[in-house]
Amino acid sequence: MKEEKKNLSTASGRPYYENEDSMTVGPQGPVLLQDYHLHEKLAHFNRERIPERVVHAKGSGAFGVFKVTKDISKYTKACLFSKVGNECRVFVRFSTVGGEKGSADTERDPRGFAVKFYTREGNWDLVGNNTPVFFIKDAKKFPDFIHTQKRDPQTNLKSPNMLWDYWSLNPESLHQVLILFSDRGTPDGFRHMNGYGSHAFSFINDKNERIWVKFHFKTMQGNKTLNLEQANELKGKDPDYAQRDLVNAIKKGDFPKWKLHIQLMTNSQAQKFPWNPFDVTKVWPHSDYPLMEVGIMELNEIPANYFADVEQAAFAPSNQIPGIGMSPDKMLQGRILAYPDAHRYRLGTNYEQIPVNRPVCPVHNHQRDGSMSVMGNGGSEPNYFPNSYDDIEADVKFKEPGLPIDSTVADVYDRNENDDDHYTQPGLLFSKVMTDKERANTVTNIVDSMAGISGPKRDKIIQRQLDHFYKADKELANLVANGLNFKFKPS
Repeated sequence: MKEEKKNLSTASGRPYYENEDSMTVGPQGPVLLQDYHLHEKLAHFNRERIPERVVHAKGSGAFGVFKVTKDISKYTKACLFSKVGNECRVFVRFSTVGGEKGSADTERDPRGFAVKFYTREGNWDLVGNNTPVFFIKDAKKFPDFIHTQKRDPQTNLKSPNMLWDYWSLNPESLHQVLILFSDRGTPDGFRHMNGYGSHAFSFINDKNERIWVKFHFKTMQGNKTLNLEQANELKGKDPDYAQRDLVNAIKKGDFPKWKLHIQLMTNSQAQKFPWNPFDVTKVWPHSDYPLMEVGIMELNEIPANYFADVEQAAFAPSNQIPGIGMSPDKMLQGRILAYPDAHRYRLGTNYEQIPVNRPVCPVHNHQRDGSMSVMGNGGSEPNYFPNSYDDIEADVKFKEPGLPIDSTVADVYDRNENDDDHYTQPGLLFSKVMTDKERANTVTNIVDSMAGISGPKRDKIIQRQLDHFYKADKELANLVANGLNFKFKPS
């Protein structure tokens, strides 16, 4: 059968020929207003860039498959985990967090690690980072924190003053700051780092029993990091280093894999936990809450078009499936609102109709209209519920049990008495978890960054941050002070 000829055409489908010459009055005359194809090409070109993500602007992505390897069906009724051997397609987007779309892949920065599971009960998005904790515990602080990671409003330059001023005034950031300034802050590409859901979530089983859960993706390629010199060298040599590494590995069939593990905590254990168990600046110790293997994720397909899939991918912690739910984590609760709102601004109200975001299961609701409604807009079906015409039902079996809370007092200061212990876990990280080499590199990296603090507030900012280091680990504070040649006196 003869292949159909592919005629060059306008967006409306009209075949045309004049693609490289504008219509003019004579060979040297002015361009005519009626050259509508010239208008179409220039107008589309002017609109090719959608708004950049405020955070996680630069990223890489790949499709793959997730396979369940261990039975956890007694903890969750999620269909994906109903039996060993179940599989579903996934899309994963890796990213840097604070930089712009043109920033280098080896910047000292957390890495986004977002996974979209296309299950038969809807899309489940696990939107995390390569660290198990975060800088802040309350979403109300998020805009202020991110402003410090961006550019100075006066100079339009990155500012160590902004970074360390904010961190020194928010000691809850200390745990994540120590991770960031270890060599884990500069992973060797995306394939050699772990991923974490970071927040506590819920598992709900078929008896409507709830248990708290945290998710951990452990790289099967082995953890590898870059030291300060290597990361800085690659910024200039190959700013797209991590993207190139991921693409090349998959192209040659070296498919990266991660094992998914979970930690579980009962509600009675949560009530006895020494800190707020839903505080994302804290971890659940593995000695008390051991990792349990769940499955293996493999990435084996590079998207055919970067913009269509990686740039338009929209992940949201609000995308859950039956059997997986939320927790009282304040940062998580804020992200439930913020992420879909960002997608509606950046991609349009019907962003979940874009193929990379589209569920593989049928969607039945009464949402209509809005920009870029491309799935038939519900056709002639009614746009209200309940109605007498369609067969859409609200099935009570999908009703989620109530979320337990320990207080009925609406008070922003009603909190765990240990919530202000921002030092124990970072201290243990530095003194017990890190090796001698990792401790030395962490101090070097901190000194390199804090040496950039300048101006009349310099000594005050450094003193305040050193006080936090001192409360976590005295040796850490003294080593950083010596590296900065700063006369430190603990407050």
